[in-house]
Amino acid sequence: MENGYKVYIKKNFSEIDIKKDYDKVLIITDENVEKLYMYDFTRNLNFKNLIVYTINPGEDSKSLKVYEDIFRFCIESELSRKSLIIGLGGGVVGDLSGFVASTYMRGIDIIHCPTTLLSQVDSSIGGKTGINLENYKNIIGSFYRPKFIHININTLKTLDCSEFLSGLSEVIKYALICDYEFLDYLLKNKDKILNLDEECLIYIVKKCSNIKIDIVKKDEKESGIRKILNLGHTFGHGIEKLGGFSHGFAVAIGTHMAFRLAYKKGYIYKSYYDRVLNVYKSYNIPITFKGIDSIDILEIMKKDKKNSFSKINLVLPAGHSDVDVVNNIDEKEILCVIEEVKNEF
Repeated sequence: MENGYKVYIKKNFSEIDIKKDYDKVLIITDENVEKLYMYDFTRNLNFKNLIVYTINPGEDSKSLKVYEDIFRFCIESELSRKSLIIGLGGGVVGDLSGFVASTYMRGIDIIHCPTTLLSQVDSSIGGKTGINLENYKNIIGSFYRPKFIHININTLKTLDCSEFLSGLSEVIKYALICDYEFLDYLLKNKDKILNLDEECLIYIVKKCSNIKIDIVKKDEKESGIRKILNLGHTFGHGIEKLGGFSHGFAVAIGTHMAFRLAYKKGYIYKSYYDRVLNVYKSYNIPITFKGIDSIDILEIMKKDKKNSFSKINLVLPAGHSDVDVVNNIDEKEILCVIEEVKNEF
């Protein structure tokens, strides 16, 4: 594959192969990943000038303050244009380290080593980087390809159940946007997947990464078809910010809202709507919420960076594993759907 789209799915870190000479290598990780994997990871890297920067786990680290702190660390550590950054961790580490790499000295090399299911199937692929500003998610960022992505599939076995299920919500998304047979696979192999069967994990990570690579190659800067990857995200960002849900669970709830709206507008049949909800329920992934004001969710949706001409752009299902971008929806319709999903408790 072309530079930036190379994804290696392995069973350990020992096979990571960095061929280019670098004067320094900076690993950006978080406290949890550092405790679990740093020893195994670094012993396989043959670099004398190896340094580590560790952040606090969680979305709060995707901030201007943390970004500035890392930048100062890079300067103090004398990283140059011949240096390398490695992002070792989940989506937060990947987004943050990617943005640092894309802007330090106008861009230095980065390699992603994602350790969560969500980052392995989605966020590490496609070159998106970013940090948040208040309620504006990923409003500061860039498109910047990594040299390659090295996935150690066995890192998934150290995730807690909730984080694994959060990643599965993004896996389900890929079935809903373009591969209906994959939805069948997820249903038929539910027990194996939940028991972290190695071959199943390799299959779903490979399936999702190939789908995303194919889409990104057609539309790297998200001006067209790449927008379909945002199914559930515009609804979900408000849920994530205001309700304390993980990104994956928020996207699952947002996808429920998107399917509810599509069903009400006659874009899909009820049988398809019900089947999709049953998939989430079978994995015990949340698709409803409570305790958040619907108006507040709408206000965050209106700030979504993917909107244009003051209109909320939503990715909605249009049929079996088929979605489209719709931007002529009345805010009252959106509020109604938010209320209906909230009141399903």
